[in-house]
Amino acid sequence: MAVNRGTPRAPLSFFDEQPFSRALRWKAVFLVTACALWSVDAQIRYSVPEEMRKGSLIGNVAHDLGLDARRMRAGRARVVSGESAEYTELKTDKGTLVVNERIDREQLCAEITPCSFTLEIILDNPVELHHVTVEILDVNDHSPVFPKDEIHLEISESATTGARFLLGSADDPDDGTNSVQSYILSPNDHFVLKQLSRPDGVKYAEMVLHKPLDRELEPRLSLTLSAVDGGSPQRSGNVKIEVIVLDVNDNAPVFNQSIYRATVVENAPKGTYITTVNASDADSGSNGHVSYTFANLKGNVAEIFHLDESSGVIRLSGSLDYEKTKKYEIGIEAKDQGGLGGSAKVIVDLIDVNDNTPTIGVMSFSSPVAEDAAVGTTIAILSVKDLDAGDNGQISCTVSPSTPFKLLSSLRNYYTVITDEALDRELVPEYNITVTATDAGSPPLSSEKSLLLRVSDVNDNPPKFHKSLYTTHVAENNAPGLSIFTLSAHDADSTQNARVSYLLEDTAVAGSPVSSYVSVNADSGVVYAVRSFDYEQMKSVRVSVRAQDGGSHPLSTNVTLDINIQDQNDNAPQVLYPVQSGGSVVAEMVSRSADVGYLVTKVVAVDVDSGQNAWLSYKLQKATDRALFEVGAQNGEIRTVRQVTDKDAVKQKLTVVVEDNGQPSRSAVVSINVAVADSFPEVLSELTDFPQGREYNEKLSFYLVLALAAVSFLFITTVVVIVSVKIYRWRQSRVLYQSSLPVIPYYPPGYADTGVSATLPHMYNYDVCMSTSSRKSDCKYSTLGGQSVLVVDQGFSETLQRALKDKDFLDSAESPETVVSAPLRLDST
Repeated sequence: MAVNRGTPRAPLSFFDEQPFSRALRWKAVFLVTACALWSVDAQIRYSVPEEMRKGSLIGNVAHDLGLDARRMRAGRARVVSGESAEYTELKTDKGTLVVNERIDREQLCAEITPCSFTLEIILDNPVELHHVTVEILDVNDHSPVFPKDEIHLEISESATTGARFLLGSADDPDDGTNSVQSYILSPNDHFVLKQLSRPDGVKYAEMVLHKPLDRELEPRLSLTLSAVDGGSPQRSGNVKIEVIVLDVNDNAPVFNQSIYRATVVENAPKGTYITTVNASDADSGSNGHVSYTFANLKGNVAEIFHLDESSGVIRLSGSLDYEKTKKYEIGIEAKDQGGLGGSAKVIVDLIDVNDNTPTIGVMSFSSPVAEDAAVGTTIAILSVKDLDAGDNGQISCTVSPSTPFKLLSSLRNYYTVITDEALDRELVPEYNITVTATDAGSPPLSSEKSLLLRVSDVNDNPPKFHKSLYTTHVAENNAPGLSIFTLSAHDADSTQNARVSYLLEDTAVAGSPVSSYVSVNADSGVVYAVRSFDYEQMKSVRVSVRAQDGGSHPLSTNVTLDINIQDQNDNAPQVLYPVQSGGSVVAEMVSRSADVGYLVTKVVAVDVDSGQNAWLSYKLQKATDRALFEVGAQNGEIRTVRQVTDKDAVKQKLTVVVEDNGQPSRSAVVSINVAVADSFPEVLSELTDFPQGREYNEKLSFYLVLALAAVSFLFITTVVVIVSVKIYRWRQSRVLYQSSLPVIPYYPPGYADTGVSATLPHMYNYDVCMSTSSRKSDCKYSTLGGQSVLVVDQGFSETLQRALKDKDFLDSAESPETVVSAPLRLDST
């Protein structure tokens, strides 16, 4: 049951252009009025006259559907499909449906009554589908037309009153009252017109003999037959009737059936047999010979079918198309030689053949789609259509396999393509979605539609390094700004999301910010040295660099770079012992009774470099007597190479070169004075000959005498006290009873290398043991660290005073020998 939702009216300008009277104009307005119907299935229906000009209003769709103009625009309302959708246009801004091009009802529908077409209007977000049916009302724009310009009748004069003569019918493509309504015969004395209707309702005319003919009086009659339609204003068509009076033909042909039916497949070839019509005439001879012709043909029927005039066989002479016309109704006339005739009708039904492939239309397609789109996101809305009927028009759709998409259908012949899985642009940047539509015909026909969907990037991948830890080397003493290493990270995203920047993490190295040591180029990832490195201060630098992409929510990854500093030979060896001073020289004492290989002293040196740059070698550069001493190339020990003789000079000066193994090598020189003597007096007698400035010695002579006197006094007093204490303890101790020699313990100073890369890792003591007899003197080497250190003044005055008093001390002892252990430092005097 339909409910009238409104009455859209066509513009009056259309009627203003027609030469209608005011009364007829109002009548046309009434015919133009259309009604919008709202049914349970949300369909509306409009009725409009044909031949309306472009832009004429058909109906207010928005009002009739209960929609406002804003919904029409937001939903992108549009006509998506329809049998003759090209005749209409949807005005989205006003929500009205207007004529897009001239509509000719006769061309659009031919014999189909009522004439209408359906279109579909769709809206998005959410999807709404509305069916609109537009009925085309007929306008009296065609005049009746007879198939021939003249009708020739040969009527026997013996024709009795009431004899009928078929004149046929006029064709008017218009419909209803606008078609042929009546026939008018021109005034005459012999014939009257009788109007009849065939089973299909088509009106035709017959002449009825009202007054017998008299060939001798009137052998020929000329009449005019007019066909008049019921339109306003009326239209008419004329045909001339030429009557030739003959003799004796009083029987008309009669068909054996009034309606003939036939079926034929739409793809039947030309020449296919349709049917045979048959009419019989009771007359004999030429009056009984029947001929067949088409009557009241419409459209292109004469081009599609062929009628044999003699046999009445109808064959196919053109091409059929079920989608355009589903059946044909053909009028047939049978006439004898006397002009008598009868009529029949042939109905040809077409059988559909699956000769139309489905068509796929894209109504909406969203590309690109973000790779983080949720599962179920709508990609496209498709419409499918097949012009065939029945199973041949039933369509099923599938989407290409191995793609993360699927089809959903909520409306008939409409499909939605949605995502079925999560997308990943880094794996598949674009998809070629192929939708296949297949009908249910035999054999089935199908068509495909390809959609190229691009996946847009989302910043979901952080930059990645090939390693989590990189190691590089740089030589110390490098120039600031030196390129040390290049870091490279890759981001699987694209465009701005894949643009990687490198940032130095704020960490500390040796208590200072790491940025004071290195810097990183933000674009290239090149690591530069900010300062010159010193291996002796720092062996390595650990740097943390962050690679960050350019996404709106940036992602980052950290990497560690270890910079190992390589040592260079930039430090010369340093001599720790013997110590070189400006005011005095170190003198080592060698007894003339020393054996071959006697250890005179040891040169101790270190090099703060590392590796082979710190491997030291020693060699004797100069010596007073090269044949007397030698230096250990690896340990720096100075030993005698032969027996010392009385002929050897007391003063021996050695120059030792300490050289590292770097490239190029660096070296240091140390000078050592060696006294070859058996006693201190002998050494002292030669002290004045050691090379020093004479003027300087003269200035110090006076001060030296005073210093010696004071030191001698203090030394004697100290010795007396010590001897007294020792004698007392010796008497109290059992061990002292067993010993005949009073021992005065003395621990010389120890020299230790406390550096990280020193070449002398332990402390060494050198003990010189001397007696009053030079031949019994000895030298001890011990690695034990001294616990007590006897401090000797730089002027060595106290030590000399003690040496001068040794004779008295030795005389008071029970043993002829006394052990003395002390390092010697002799001044220039």
